[in-house]
Amino acid sequence: MRSLLFLIIPTLALFQAAAQEWKLAGDGMVSAWADAVDPEKPLPDYPRPQLVRQVWGNLNGLWDYAIVAKDAPKPESWEGKILVPYPVESALSGVGKSVGEDQRLWYRTSVFVPERWRSDRLLLHFGAVDWQTEVWLNGKPVGDHRGGYTPFHCDITEALQEGEEQELVVAVWDPTDAGSQPRGKQREEPKGIWYTPVTGIWQTVWLEPVPQTAITKLRTVPDVDAKALRLTVHGEGPEATASTVRVQVLARREVVAEGTGTLGEEMQLNLAEPQLWSPTNPFIYTIRAHLLADDGGVVDSVVSYAGMRKISLGKDDQGVTRLFLNHEPLFMFGPLDQGWWPDGLYTAPTDSALRHDIEMTKQLGFNMARKHVKVEPARWYFWADVKGLLVWQDFPNGDQHIGREGEDLERSPESEAQFRQEYAEMIEALHNHPSIVVWVPFNEGWGQFKTDEILAWAKEQDPSRLIDGPSGWVDRGTGDLRDVHAYPGPATAPMEETRAVVLGEFGGLGLPVANHLWWDKQNWGYRTYEKAEDVWSHYQSLIRELFPLIEGGLAAAVYTQTTDVEGEVNGLMTYDRKRVKVDAEAMAALNRQVYGPLPTFERMVAVPTSEDAPQTWRYTTTSPEGDWSSAAYDDSAWSEGSAPFGEAAEGVTPGSVWDGEEIWLRRTFRLEELTASEWNHRLCHDEGLTLVINGVPCTIARQTSGYEDVPVSQAFAQALKTGENIVAIHARHSRGGRLLDWGLVDLRPTPTP
Repeated sequence: MRSLLFLIIPTLALFQAAAQEWKLAGDGMVSAWADAVDPEKPLPDYPRPQLVRQVWGNLNGLWDYAIVAKDAPKPESWEGKILVPYPVESALSGVGKSVGEDQRLWYRTSVFVPERWRSDRLLLHFGAVDWQTEVWLNGKPVGDHRGGYTPFHCDITEALQEGEEQELVVAVWDPTDAGSQPRGKQREEPKGIWYTPVTGIWQTVWLEPVPQTAITKLRTVPDVDAKALRLTVHGEGPEATASTVRVQVLARREVVAEGTGTLGEEMQLNLAEPQLWSPTNPFIYTIRAHLLADDGGVVDSVVSYAGMRKISLGKDDQGVTRLFLNHEPLFMFGPLDQGWWPDGLYTAPTDSALRHDIEMTKQLGFNMARKHVKVEPARWYFWADVKGLLVWQDFPNGDQHIGREGEDLERSPESEAQFRQEYAEMIEALHNHPSIVVWVPFNEGWGQFKTDEILAWAKEQDPSRLIDGPSGWVDRGTGDLRDVHAYPGPATAPMEETRAVVLGEFGGLGLPVANHLWWDKQNWGYRTYEKAEDVWSHYQSLIRELFPLIEGGLAAAVYTQTTDVEGEVNGLMTYDRKRVKVDAEAMAALNRQVYGPLPTFERMVAVPTSEDAPQTWRYTTTSPEGDWSSAAYDDSAWSEGSAPFGEAAEGVTPGSVWDGEEIWLRRTFRLEELTASEWNHRLCHDEGLTLVINGVPCTIARQTSGYEDVPVSQAFAQALKTGENIVAIHARHSRGGRLLDWGLVDLRPTPTP
């Protein structure tokens, strides 16, 4: 959906000269799409796919900017050029400067309005500006807005002056984490899970001429049970006679439903054989809406789209409450998606970059993404709609946190009013996207207030979708979902009669990848590894541990996370999107099992641990001399004892005391055959260790909280042999209690009916 009319700038040579001077700010990390950014026409794609008009003008490009004291008047001079719509702190803006709560960011540009647009009303649209915005045209105030994540527009008709050239000035103030407003992961001092602030214009700015009386929005509600699309056309303007609307619904260019109604009143458009939208069949219907005068003439026309799908709670064959899509239970599984970019921060460099994350999420075998405390441009949801990705949409958090067992916040009236305003605007802006199936008002106690009231209020705003109870931490028993967080997890909660139980966050396996890091300090993950094979091994274990939880009633799971973000390195991709950290095909095959027919395994114990009966090892806590891991090594001087080695813990009694920092163990075992489909260590140890099997060293980076099955590495599997095998282990322990045991199991998949 590209503009059919870009504004023509008479001083094109001057603009091109300025574009040649533009360059990325700083020398930090950039994404794979940075070179594709054209400063003459950045993000040129039509920004509002669900209310399309053919004539519009894109104002993205190089504007003047200045950063001055918060209460200072409009600056007399400008500091330089900024590339709109990239945030001023970003590299792609060409500025790369912080603003802060004590300063205000000013923009100025010349807008050229064709003479033929003056017979209509002229609207100035902002996709999103963070946070408080004031707008002037030719020195006249034309609008203001408070909110960092939702679109707004100004009618600039009355402010136009003679001639084509108009002066547009925008001022933005953003207190970031010094204010109580919704702000997501932004923080003035980023570290860990907190990221660089975003200030100012960060989505497309554009002009749109519209008739004096015009369509302002469509509101669609799919009614799968009635085989109908319920649609309301809204409009505004002085022509009272223009109140009749005619609507057509098309499937692959063929009209399948049409009707005539009244502006502002809901119409029901019946579909004989509706194609239902789903991740495997993301079918989209085209909508044409016309506003008519009394004589039947067309006053205004727009094009939109809709998807027919139903999201609900229901009981499965076992009577367990689950998530249902189109009357069928569906386990929803996807990554936590932060939506940040190393070069554009909140703003993807190009539309291809925006689309890439959705396509990669699907390619990795997920059917859902949880958009985490950020709202994306409308085109992100457009791509989710057409590619078939289910979306859980968070509301960006703000104000203060409460503890894991804390009472609800008492927000100030101003803070509560701002929360409700921005939340209502978000739901209204995103309402028609079929991909969005769950609204998430609160995350981990952040900004959580009047919980029961807010969840009920959110349901009133949109009864067609599910409302997540607080995601993680403090649950009040309301909402449609009981949402738990567990790192690394997985975990669940007791099943409930009226709510589905979901795992809103788990995983967080970190892997810093050299030459793909935001910085060389403070790199952080919930569990951090040095090798991709260790991450993959642990990931396989996590997913396998999901299977019994799903059988027991768990309805959805969210893995942390899609990409690295700044110092947070627990992404499936690096922050620059240039590396996928694991084998994509292998991950996709594993992930699809989660929401497909669950695999079952026959579990064969090849080398027993001491869980059921004592198993004898040779061990020493004194550093041995020589090649202590070889088959020929004489360990007769070592002590002999049974596992587990360590100190007493709840439910576990050690077979042999180990209270030092290091221990070395050896054991001989026999294998009669090598027919395993999936060899797994049976491991109990809460730190990494070195294991040598038949002379082949294999580091196990996985940390366990008890006995767990951990997939073996390829090197380990290849080192196994029929007959006698020698295993030697060197383990360290630096903190907390300790228990160490090892065994080997063979998981053989059984056919799924």
